[in-house]
Amino acid sequence: MKTQNYQNHRKFYPPNHFILLPLLIILEAYGIYKIWDDEANQLVWILFSTVIFLIFYLAFMTRQHYAIGLQNRIVRLEFRQRYFEIFNTRSDDVSEKLSFGQIAALRFAYDEEFKELLYQALNENISGDEIKKSIKNWRPDNERI
Repeated sequence: MKTQNYQNHRKFYPPNHFILLPLLIILEAYGIYKIWDDEANQLVWILFSTVIFLIFYLAFMTRQHYAIGLQNRIVRLEFRQRYFEIFNTRSDDVSEKLSFGQIAALRFAYDEEFKELLYQALNENISGDEIKKSIKNWRPDNERI
């Protein structure tokens, strides 16, 4: 893998950004053009354009998947930062033992409960849902999408 620098830091997914989406836009434009150009098969071209639009919409919504992936990375980073602030040590060994659901659930606990629930998650392997149900003083996350 190349070392990242200014010239190569942007990330594109070539099949999506340079093939699929442009192709769908071209097909959609062609389908809309044919609706008025080919009156004999107008219904077919309306159906074609509708299907292409739906495929384009699904491809475009893939961005939502990327956003959720990024948020999950941020949740893990927040866990590592918080663990370091509370225990003054790195969380590498601890975070590897926890599932993402457990890490995400621990975000809703204030520091005192965090310690206790982290211990339970590590030693009793309680689920993220069980962690959330165990929280007595809920710390809200109003920024998650």
